This record gives sequence, C-alpha cells and structure tokens, in this order.
Amino acid sequence: MTSVEEFRTEVRGWLRANLTGEFAAVRGRGGPGREHEAFAERLAWERHMAAAGWTCVGWPVECGGRGATLEQQVAFHEEYALADAPGRVNHIGEQLLGPTLIAFGTPAQRARFLPPIVKAEELWCQGYSEPDAGSDLANVRTRAERDGDAWTVTGQKIWTSLAHESHWCFVVARTEPGSVRHHGLSYLLVPLDQPGVDVRPITQLTGTSEFNEVFFDRARTPAGNIVGAPGEGWKVAMATLGFERGVSTLGQQVGFRRELETLIGLARRNGSADDPLIRDRIARAWTGLEIIRFNALRMLEGAAAGAPGPEASIGKIYWATWHRELGELAMDVCGADGMLAAGEPYDLDDWQRLFLFSRSDTIYAGSNEIQRNIIAERVLGLPREVRP
Repeated sequence: MTSVEEFRTEVRGWLRANLTGEFAAVRGRGGPGREHEAFAERLAWERHMAAAGWTCVGWPVECGGRGATLEQQVAFHEEYALADAPGRVNHIGEQLLGPTLIAFGTPAQRARFLPPIVKAEELWCQGYSEPDAGSDLANVRTRAERDGDAWTVTGQKIWTSLAHESHWCFVVARTEPGSVRHHGLSYLLVPLDQPGVDVRPITQLTGTSEFNEVFFDRARTPAGNIVGAPGEGWKVAMATLGFERGVSTLGQQVGFRRELETLIGLARRNGSADDPLIRDRIARAWTGLEIIRFNALRMLEGAAAGAPGPEASIGKIYWATWHRELGELAMDVCGADGMLAAGEPYDLDDWQRLFLFSRSDTIYAGSNEIQRNIIAERVLGLPREVRP
C-alpha cells in the first residue's frame, strides 16, 4: 500500500505538473464568496482531474474512487490547498451526495449517479433550507406526493449553493401528510432541468450570486430516486450533514492560513502592525488557527473510529467565528482604504469580499445558535430549549 508521504508526493507532483498552461490562470480562483470566478474554466479543470483519477479519491475503488485512506485524503486536500488550486465546482456531489449514496443508496442508484459525479459531468446542489426552516431542518414544508411511477415535489428551498450551475438537487421533502418535525420526511434526487423548477439567484452583500432560491411546482422525479425508505429521510439527511464536515476541513485551514499570512504581510507594509492592539489580534488569530487544526484532527480521529462526536459542532462554531473575525481584523488593518470599492460600480478587493461574505460563515452549514443547542442538549445533557 502506498504510504501517506508517497501519496502526498504523488499529489504534489501531479498538481505542480498540471496547474500550468491553460490551467495556470485558474490558480486561486473560486471558492466561498468567489464562485462566480472562471466557473467554466474551473469545470474544465475538474474534468481534467477526473480524467487523471483525482476526483473522489476517498471513495471505494468499486465506486470509481481511489480508495484512499483517511490520512491520504487529508494529505490530498492539504496539498490541493497548498498548490493554490482552484475552488472545486462539484464539492457537494463529491463530498456530500456521493458518500451518502455509497452508504444508503441502492445498487441501481449508485450505478446511475456515482459515475457522472466522478467524471464531473453532473453537478449537484443541496435542497435543505427553506424560508421557515433554515437551521431548523425538521420544520421543512416542501412536500412530495407519489404519482404513479414518480414523485411530484412542491415547495421552496432557499440559500441553495450553486443551484444555478447544477443539474440535480437532493431534496428533503415531507412525504407523509400530517407528519411533524423529523417524522415523515424523505430524501429525493430531483433533476433541475424540467418544467416546474424555477431557480432564482440571490444577490449577496458581495454583489455576486452563489446562493439561490429554488421553487418546485409539481416537479417530477422517478419513484426510484428516493434514498432510503419513504419517511426515513431524516436519518439520511443527518448522515449527509456528517459527511459535510469531513476531511476537506484541513484543506480549508490551509486556505485560512494563507489569508492570515497575507494579512500579516499587509499589516507590516502599511504600518498597522505597529499598533499593539492589531498585533494582539493577529496573535489571537494565529492561536485560533492552531486550535481549529487541532480540533479538526480530533474530529477526524473520532470519524475514523466510526463514532464522530461533538467535535463537529464545536469545530463549526469555532472556525466560522474565527473566519468572520478575520474579516473584521482585515478591515481594521486596511484602515480607511477598506471603505473604498476598488472600482465601479461595486468592484470589491479580496479583503472587502472576505469581510462581507464571512458574515454567512456563522449561518450556513448549521448556524452557531443551532450548534450551541446541539452541544448543550445532546452533549452536555442540559434541559431542552422551550419550543412552541
């Protein structure tokens, strides 16, 4: 078996050799808050990776992956970030839906949906949040009804990342009339290119649109496109959320470290590093980044043992809050210049975009408030919050 260091060297060498020529221009492009950047070129890069066998590296070989160990997957994501490779365009399909289908899907579903994800031919989005059920996923009102050999879906999803670029959406919908909370939900795979689906991009603080509203009006999907049994969608949906906080988190921190180091360089150049309060906040940011890494390693250790614990919720609160505060620190380092747009009509620089978009970090993928409730009620055993 290839050792972790041999695997790391192979990944590093391939990235160095291939992020050249036509793909040199995609270095550092894309990612949260910047998904609008060079999307077509990044998709071409993703398919180039797929042709060389570098997508879905952690999936089993029989499912189209490399069967990489947990340690090898961590090495891959770290090297990818260190190479300043572009933001992945099919993260949701590869990191969320794929592992969910491997764990809960039927053989027919795996045969139909996994290969196009591996090849980056079909892109996916996540249909969870709704206007009245954001972090409170159990309160979803989107409903699905069986109609012969199909399900018809009616309702609205919101904050759906990259829905405007996606071919499919995995949707949590209520399939048992009269059911409440997490009972009676099902997990459906729904094509977006059909009558009855309306995707509307949402303009964000950054002036860009990577989140969307998605309206379903009796949109159809074949009866076989339900993952798990009808009414058992909550279990499948929770498993997907577990996969969401997987090994890519360490690669994310490499990106955070690059942001912090670049900000320190700016502080030295413009003299703000001479301010003792700024120096103290930079030191706190550096310390916080180390804590994020150590907690991520602890989380992955628990996942490897098959029993992920509260580290996932703790880690989400910590990194999201840290990144939001980094954006605030960046504005103070920039000083008055941070108040000016780089150009007309609303051209933001990297620090302004970080400051604005990081406000969403503490909301998406489970808001800080919800994560605190999870830790309090399910980990510490405190009394449940009073709910109507």
